[in-house]
Amino acid sequence: MTQGPQGRPLLNRRLAAFGTTIFAEMSALAARTGSINLGQGFPDTDGPEEVREAAVRALRAGHGNQYPPGSGVPELRTAIAEHQQRWYGLTYDPDTEVLVTTGATEAVAAALLALLEPGDEVIALEPYYDSYAACIAMAGGSRVPVTLRPHEDGYALDLDELRAAVTPRTRLILLNTPHNPTGTVLTRAELAAVAALACERDLLVVTDEVYEHLVFEGEHIPLASFPGMRERTVTVSSAGKTFSFTGWKVGWITASQDLVAAVRSVKQFLTYVSGGPLQYAVAEALRLPDGYFDDLRADLRTKRDLLSSGLAEAGFGVFRPAGTYFVTTDIRPLGGGRDGFAFCRELPGRCGVVAIPNAVFYDHRDQGAPFVRFAFCKRTDVLAEAVSRLKSLSAH
Repeated sequence: MTQGPQGRPLLNRRLAAFGTTIFAEMSALAARTGSINLGQGFPDTDGPEEVREAAVRALRAGHGNQYPPGSGVPELRTAIAEHQQRWYGLTYDPDTEVLVTTGATEAVAAALLALLEPGDEVIALEPYYDSYAACIAMAGGSRVPVTLRPHEDGYALDLDELRAAVTPRTRLILLNTPHNPTGTVLTRAELAAVAALACERDLLVVTDEVYEHLVFEGEHIPLASFPGMRERTVTVSSAGKTFSFTGWKVGWITASQDLVAAVRSVKQFLTYVSGGPLQYAVAEALRLPDGYFDDLRADLRTKRDLLSSGLAEAGFGVFRPAGTYFVTTDIRPLGGGRDGFAFCRELPGRCGVVAIPNAVFYDHRDQGAPFVRFAFCKRTDVLAEAVSRLKSLSAH
C-alpha cells in the first residue's frame, strides 16, 4: 500500500481490507472482453417514461435545482409515508419520521454511523451486500456474521444460530430481505422470531428492503410491522430497484422520530442533500397504480425463470430465488471445483458471460467458495443469448 507522511499507510486501518470492489473488477472484465455482464445488478433499460418526464418537468420548472430541504422535498416525504401506509399499513409522519437519502447505501451508512459506538457488535446475515462490511468498519463496529445456508432449492436462516450470536456487546441487527445475493425472502415466522429476539435483548434493527416489490414467491413483510419493532427499526428502501433508475440514487428511511433525528444528524454531514429534481419524479413514481408493480414483478419472474432454467440446463446447481434480481448457482456440478473467483475470472474467456463469485459476500469465505451469482435484470434477448453461451459449458 502507498505510504503517506511518517511512513503510515494512506488508507486507515479500519478500511485497509476494502480495495476495489468485485463489481468494478468484473464490469471492467466484461467491457474488456465484450462479454455479457450478468454480474452487477443494474437494468439495461430505463424505467417508466412518465417518471423520467416528471424529472424533466421538475428540472425545467426549477424544482429542486438549488439545495432542497435537508430531510428531502415535502412531496417525496409525503409520497414515502403514503407508500408505507398503502402497502403495509404502517403510519409515519412525513415531517419527522421520513428522511430522504442518496440511495439506500447512504441510508445504511448514515444509520450505522449514527447508531454505533466503537466496539459495538452488529449481526449481519451472510452472504451480505458488500457495503455493509465497509459501513460497519467505518462506524468502528464489529461484524458478527450469521450464515444463511443452502437448503433444498433455496437458503434458510438458522434462528438458533442467530440467537447464539447475540452477546452483551450486540447493539444492532442489520437485516436484508428480500436478500441479496441469495434471493431469500424471510418468512413471517422468521421475522417474528427476529422481532422477538430484538425486543427481548433490547436491540436496534436496520432493515434493507430495497427489493420489497421484487418478490416472486411468498410476501414481503416489513420488520417494523411486528409488535414492539416500530420504535427500534430503521427501514431502508430506494427508487433504484423498483423503478429501474439505479443511477438516480434516491433512497430513504422511515423510522421513529428519535431514530430519524439521529440518522439525519449524520446524513447532513455526508451529502447534506442530493437529487432535488429527481425527488419530485420519485414522488410521482411511488404513486403509480398497482398494475405497474404487478407488471414489474411478472416481468422479472419470467426473466428469473428463463435464466434459472438455462443455468440448470448448462449444468449448474441452481437455487431459484424467491425475490430480488439475482440467482445463485453452485459450480461444483460443472466440475468447477470450489473456487468461484477463478471460475468467474475464466468464464468470459470460456463463454463470454460475466458473473460474481459469492465468496466476496462472506466473512467465512469457504462457505461461499463454490457459489456464483448471476443477475437477470436484463432484456430478454440478452438473457437468451447469455443462456445460449452458458450452455456451451456443458459441452466441454
